[in-house]
Amino acid sequence: MRDLPLPLALTARLSPVVVLAAAGWAMSSGPFSATPTAEHEPSPKTPSQSASAPSSTAVTKTYAAPPAPCAGVTGTTVKSLVPGAKTAGKEIPSTDTKLRRTCSWNALKGYDYRWLDVSYEITPSDQAAEKEYKARIADKSGGGDVPGVGNSGYSVVNLSTEDKQQTREGVVIVRSSNALVIVTFNGSDFETKKAPDSDVINKGAIKAAKDAVAALENGHTG
Repeated sequence: MRDLPLPLALTARLSPVVVLAAAGWAMSSGPFSATPTAEHEPSPKTPSQSASAPSSTAVTKTYAAPPAPCAGVTGTTVKSLVPGAKTAGKEIPSTDTKLRRTCSWNALKGYDYRWLDVSYEITPSDQAAEKEYKARIADKSGGGDVPGVGNSGYSVVNLSTEDKQQTREGVVIVRSSNALVIVTFNGSDFETKKAPDSDVINKGAIKAAKDAVAALENGHTG
């Protein structure tokens, strides 16, 4: 089997520096810049309370921190989606692991290349997560709802071509209470220059997302 040079776009993805840049989000924007809002109306003041005394209501946070991201996808799922990859995955360094954690798996087996990312983001409240979720799916139009996962789920698949090499990428975004789960799954065939079918990428991304949400809801930490 002869070695084929990777297309520039995929070669760049294998660079740790570029991976970090692609996996990171600016802390000055996104859900973490939002101001927490109360989920419940404050209870009426009792006669003993001063009319001028401030009333505070704590925001309920189902998730205080992200789970261990590399435990978010089962070994069986990793083997089926990213043949040849180490099931342990590789966690991408984060500026704040209490807010965001990401794990990646990638492998080139023969001429087939696959890449899988799973990210968890914790927002201040359900309302903040819902607002960010809507913003994310609005930015990735052309997809559809994913039923039966979290409070709401969305998936979209896109095809890109560079140097005559196709790459098909699927993204699944899920909101579960005050957390967001983002899964990215893509693939290419360097022999045929074609990308996997849309159905293969979409179903693979959704499968990984269901694993990741289950890990979140089951409280996997690490």
